[in-house]
Amino acid sequence: MNIYDKAHEFAKELKSCPEVVQLRNASKKIEGNETNKKMLENFRKLQLQAYTEQIDKGIISDELKEKMQNIASIISMNPSVNEYIQAEQRFAVIWEDIIKILNDAIGVNLSFGKDK
Repeated sequence: MNIYDKAHEFAKELKSCPEVVQLRNASKKIEGNETNKKMLENFRKLQLQAYTEQIDKGIISDELKEKMQNIASIISMNPSVNEYIQAEQRFAVIWEDIIKILNDAIGVNLSFGKDK
C-alpha cells in the first residue's frame, strides 16, 4: 500500500471521527442562520485583532479584552454558536496532535523561527 492509499484511508477515518462529525453538524447550524454566522464572524475578527495586538505590542488592550468578554458572554447564551466553538476546539486538539505525530515521523525540525 502506498502513502496516498494510507492518506485516503486516514481521510476516511477522520471523516467519521466523532469530533469531526460534531464539528460538521455544528457547522451546518451556523451556515443555516445568518445571525449565528455574523456572530461567529465578529468573534473571529476580534480573535484576529487580539492575536495581532499580542504579536505587535506584546499585550492586548483593555478595550479589546472587554469586547472579547462581551462577545464571549453573548456566545455562551447562544447554543448553536457555543456548540460550534466547542466542537472546533475539540477538533483543533486532535488536529494539532496529528500534525505533531506527522512532524515527529518526518524527523525534520519544521518549527524554525517559532517558540516551542
